Amino acid sequence: MVFRNKQSRKTWLLALLVTSNVMVVAQEVQLSVRNAQHEALENANVWIDGKHQGLTDNYGRIRFARPATKVFQVRVSYSGLPDRVHRVAVDTLNAPLELRMGDQRNLDEVVVTAGRKPESISTIPSSISILTAKEIEAQSQISTNIASVLGNTIPGLGVATPKGTNSGQTLRGRAVLVLIDGIPQSTPLMNGARDIRSIDPGVIERVEVIKGATSIYGNGSAGGIINYITKKNNPGAPVLGGSTTIRGTLNPYHASETGGYRFVQTLYGRKNKFSYTASGAFDYTGLQRDGDGVPVGQTDGLSNNNQYNAFLKLGYDIDDRSNLSLVYNFFNSLQHARYISQNGKYGETPTIGIPGKDPGANTGTRYNHNAMLMYSRDGVFGHTSLHLSAFYNTFRSMNRYVERANSWYGPGQSQINSSKKGFRADLNTPFHVGRLQAEVTYGLDLLNDVTYQDLTDGRVFVPKMNMFNYAPFAQLTVNVLENLIFKGGVRYEDASVEIKDFTTLPTGPGSEGSIAVQGGIIPYRGTTFNAGLRYNKYGFFNPFISFSQGFTINELGRIVRAATDSDLKNIQTDPIVTNNYEAGFSSHIGIFNFSAAYFISTSKLGVNLKADERGYFFPERAPERVYGYEFAVDTRLSAQWTLGGTYSFVEGKAKQDDGTKVYLGGSRIMPRKATAYINYTPNRALDLQLSWVHTGKRDRFEPNQNGVYLGNEGPVTAIDLFHFNAGYKLTRQWSLGLGIANVFNMDYYTLYSQSSATDANYVKGEGANMSLNINYRF
Repeated sequence: MVFRNKQSRKTWLLALLVTSNVMVVAQEVQLSVRNAQHEALENANVWIDGKHQGLTDNYGRIRFARPATKVFQVRVSYSGLPDRVHRVAVDTLNAPLELRMGDQRNLDEVVVTAGRKPESISTIPSSISILTAKEIEAQSQISTNIASVLGNTIPGLGVATPKGTNSGQTLRGRAVLVLIDGIPQSTPLMNGARDIRSIDPGVIERVEVIKGATSIYGNGSAGGIINYITKKNNPGAPVLGGSTTIRGTLNPYHASETGGYRFVQTLYGRKNKFSYTASGAFDYTGLQRDGDGVPVGQTDGLSNNNQYNAFLKLGYDIDDRSNLSLVYNFFNSLQHARYISQNGKYGETPTIGIPGKDPGANTGTRYNHNAMLMYSRDGVFGHTSLHLSAFYNTFRSMNRYVERANSWYGPGQSQINSSKKGFRADLNTPFHVGRLQAEVTYGLDLLNDVTYQDLTDGRVFVPKMNMFNYAPFAQLTVNVLENLIFKGGVRYEDASVEIKDFTTLPTGPGSEGSIAVQGGIIPYRGTTFNAGLRYNKYGFFNPFISFSQGFTINELGRIVRAATDSDLKNIQTDPIVTNNYEAGFSSHIGIFNFSAAYFISTSKLGVNLKADERGYFFPERAPERVYGYEFAVDTRLSAQWTLGGTYSFVEGKAKQDDGTKVYLGGSRIMPRKATAYINYTPNRALDLQLSWVHTGKRDRFEPNQNGVYLGNEGPVTAIDLFHFNAGYKLTRQWSLGLGIANVFNMDYYTLYSQSSATDANYVKGEGANMSLNINYRF
């Protein structure tokens, strides 16, 4: 080609430059990341098909090479907000991508526990609630008791009490399996009711609540799963960063002895391929007083309670496709009581605290150690990913000292001991069936659980139950149509519990009532299934329908310790297989987000704790049917105003041998629960929220011929509590937080104290409690 003059050469050079630039732009994708208020998010991490691309700039933007595949996945992570995942078809890219973070009910949030791999909520046919780090931080201004945080926010979950236990805090009327990063905290062989309150909220990145029976994590999940996801090591972290929190608490109406304090120090960082997060927390709770200023009863209480938590997470990126991580968490919570309980009379006068000291050891969780080593690799063969994890958990909780017990003769104090060792292997393989996209997640779980309950004087209350369980599983996902997603799976449970010869505790002087029981091995086998459909084409109506089963060996310890036969083979110890049927939908219409679900949960042989005339609780095995519905709504009226709420209803009955149906007690079924909140954010520095928690009436039982209600059958009246929290950012490093629980200092009996129908537990709730938090980030 010959250029006749300089002007021609300039024209061609300019054209070539423009063409080259267009070609370069065509090979790149620009992504913009913003929060719910449309503000740019700087330093958000971006992954494309699992590979880290970098951090967004101060305009919330990042450019990356256009993937060669027809469809690719974008995942965005930002501290304090749930991850977002978005699938993009390359041929539809005609403008920069934009993702918004921070909407707690956004259909693109990532859920880990539902299918043992990161998934979008919009593809999962089940009810899921997620509590983000930002929400946990706001709720922690009101209370640092994670059981209270969840009870005040999660529909279908019972509310907490001012106690160290979570008795009565079921999920949809059934036992819930609590996990920390997938490590089981619950002790279903002998439920100690201290599993929900097993970690400090300061180390939690988010909480995922999967509702309804599921066997994806095995034993104990008849009602669903609560998985605490600990803080992750951020790829964009500096070599050294951290935060410091100092908190003080006080009852503003009756301040004497109610002062409490909290200190949390967190350090994190990344250097080349290494990353770390370390945290230490100490939390002291002062004397709890009711609305009238009277010290509340100390039975399993939290007054004068010391809580410690130590957390460490180490990571190492082996290469672009594989990594190792080690997680450790220690939790300790013991009551150093300066008051003891003075029993009242159920229905008449409350049990209160009076100065004194219990003769037994301090009650609470003496220790809860969790350790896990994880290895992940993409492209093990083809596009198959692999995730391996080995974990260890050891736990001990101390119950209160009693002068006289219904379960054994004489005074005593019992403790529950449990240790678990486990291994999990998960693989995920995507594939195509014709034009249909599909994937299968499959693997094997191994678990050894040794649990027993003894008295501090050496007597054995529940003998060692040594369970070994192996369970292969497979979960298939198929995009039947473009927006119709099918999920189905199967899991085979093979468990055996070995119990050596033992003797039950006497119920009278000498050996009166004691029975020598010949031990043995109890086998448990079963296959559970799940299947569901979700249609996610339209944002205004995203429906699902599902069937799932759960497998639980629940309360075996109670059955064994109450043995009336000398041969273990004759004791009824069949597992609980739960069938969960559910239909629901989610909707996003303009400024509104709405979700609803209806469920039915059945079991041919459930376990319901019943009380006799002596107040002794024993497990009743009978067919059960639990049903209910729940919904949640929130709306952003403007950039400053947000409001929303939830409503849940649960009811359940058991079928007796004579065919009659009786209601399940208050330890299983909570009354109707409603929550609401209004949030005002006038500017980027200030955030104010007022919230309301309501529990309704439930009166399903009649007193006996002596006019006395049996345990767990007491009538419940309605309770309304209001809470307030506020946050203010002084600078980028400094912030303040204010929280007031029970703003109007309501004087009331807790839900559990009313339904339990026992003198010792007839305790009032805590009055107003105010906290002030100072936070520094660097």
